[in-house]
Amino acid sequence: MNQALVTRRGALTLLGAASASVALGACAHGGFPSTASDRTKDLLDEIAWRLLAARPEEATALGIDKGLHAGLRRKLEDKSPEGVARLASLIESDLSAVRSVSSAGLDSAAQTSLAVIESAYSSALEGFALPYGDVAVGGWRNTPYVVIQNVGAYLDIPRFLDSGHPVRNAGDAEAYLDRLSQMPAQLDGERERIAIAEAGDLVPPDFLLDRTIAQMERTIRDQAAGGILVQSLAKRCTNIPGNWEAHAQGIVTSAVLPALQRQLDALKRLRAAASGAPGMRERPHGSAYYAWSLKAATTTPTGPDDVHAMGMDELTALHARMDPILRKLGYSGGSVGERMAALSHDPQFRFPEGGPGRAEIMRFVRERIDWITGQMPRAFRTLTSGNVEVRRLPLAEEPGAPTAYGGPGSIDGSIPGKMWINLGTTQLHRKYDLPTLVHHETVPGHVWQGEYANRLPLIRSILQFNPYSEGWALYGEQLADELGAYEDDPVGKLGYLQSLAFRACRMVVDTGLHAKGWSRERAVEFFVTRNGNTRAEVSSEVDRYCSWPGQACGYKIGHSEILRQRDRAISALKGRYDLRDFNQSLVDGGNVPLNVLADNVTRYIEDNV
Repeated sequence: MNQALVTRRGALTLLGAASASVALGACAHGGFPSTASDRTKDLLDEIAWRLLAARPEEATALGIDKGLHAGLRRKLEDKSPEGVARLASLIESDLSAVRSVSSAGLDSAAQTSLAVIESAYSSALEGFALPYGDVAVGGWRNTPYVVIQNVGAYLDIPRFLDSGHPVRNAGDAEAYLDRLSQMPAQLDGERERIAIAEAGDLVPPDFLLDRTIAQMERTIRDQAAGGILVQSLAKRCTNIPGNWEAHAQGIVTSAVLPALQRQLDALKRLRAAASGAPGMRERPHGSAYYAWSLKAATTTPTGPDDVHAMGMDELTALHARMDPILRKLGYSGGSVGERMAALSHDPQFRFPEGGPGRAEIMRFVRERIDWITGQMPRAFRTLTSGNVEVRRLPLAEEPGAPTAYGGPGSIDGSIPGKMWINLGTTQLHRKYDLPTLVHHETVPGHVWQGEYANRLPLIRSILQFNPYSEGWALYGEQLADELGAYEDDPVGKLGYLQSLAFRACRMVVDTGLHAKGWSRERAVEFFVTRNGNTRAEVSSEVDRYCSWPGQACGYKIGHSEILRQRDRAISALKGRYDLRDFNQSLVDGGNVPLNVLADNVTRYIEDNV
């Protein structure tokens, strides 16, 4: 298939070919008449490769940019207005193809895959219809702002080229240089879209722009001094003949740095028009945007008022579980939040500052991964590798980043899953809450679940749903507790419960910011006073909710739905229920919207009654 980005006419041509293969699919299956499920799987693969042609970095991350698709390793996504329009057109065309497939004769796996595409693509088209930012097609990072403190090529490309783009031979190194050469076009494409947003009076909050400008200035300084864009290639080419460092430096100096400066100048002009209002309610079409982003983030029609109330109820219930533990530890005076704040300042639970503390954190994380991986036979029938690398976030990203994030590696295992941890200051982490963070990001959280997803049809490895992804990661935290992570560690149990309560707070704060007119300071203060989180920890978190409206609400909504489905399975199966079988059904069913999750659990129950 042509690896170029698909135009609307090209997409329709390909769809015609796909329809023909569905109608005449016998040739693809050894000359025998193919089943409806086989023909549908062919179409799903074609749809997957068309999406990857538009998002080639993802093909590299999955380790499948090889053979007929090797050209994808040399490309970056088109971030221009025209590139976004082509992607929207492709999504519309492929959704029409999916909707034309009859469900008659399809097996459950094919039906699930069609339902997954229907949900992801229809939601994306609603987002493309709004005049804002980036739409995550089957992903979690919907944002109204093209470039901000945690969004944009100035952050994404250096991190991707360093950790996601392999350099094993001269061809890989040349592909690296090709991609580096395309980075200025990405930056300029984003700049065009910033100007379009500005013309529509969509201006980010001033405090987000201040962070973004500071980070971009740091990026420019770092790259001008021979930063990661050059050094990442140089250090991996020591045994590959060629003057790779000089070539990379030439591209950075002549093209990347000027493009970064142009983008920085645009953001500085934008800053002059910015206000301190943090939420979408105060922006053009903001209420409509938030309604969509909240629905996309939860895959439910639950509105802001109900999400807000659910968060308050969850927080009350979790604090009721924390209170007796705190009392047994001698913390009896004040609210749960005040007592957790006092606990957080206890020196025995803090890491040293500077290099020694960072090294201790990295050892701590690795030991926790090793322990929890060893428990997985008690929770799953079929195991994955749990292949995970722990890396510090790039320095330029740390000021605007959360405490950590993670995800699986390539399909073939050649690129490991990663836990990226923010070590800008060691005070972001405490010994009683770091284990839960590890379980969330790695095993049995994002990395572990993602390895199961990588075994599914290609389109299923690509499309992800926020409440499943993050709900599963919270469920992974709970599994660790149930497997004995805090059996003799009441303070660690508090860290786990505080983590869940933190996600309940997110529902309150996100809806408060975007639907109820909360200030940034009120949002920060809610975390500090109600849940005992540190101001340093939650300031970046609150800023994240301002730039990714709705996303933070998917965590606890997804977790609560997984627990509701587990309770349903226990009630229906009684003595036949086995935790390993239930967990296996969830990961084998793949990353799905919550309504499809319920359907998958129904099938699991029917198969085991």
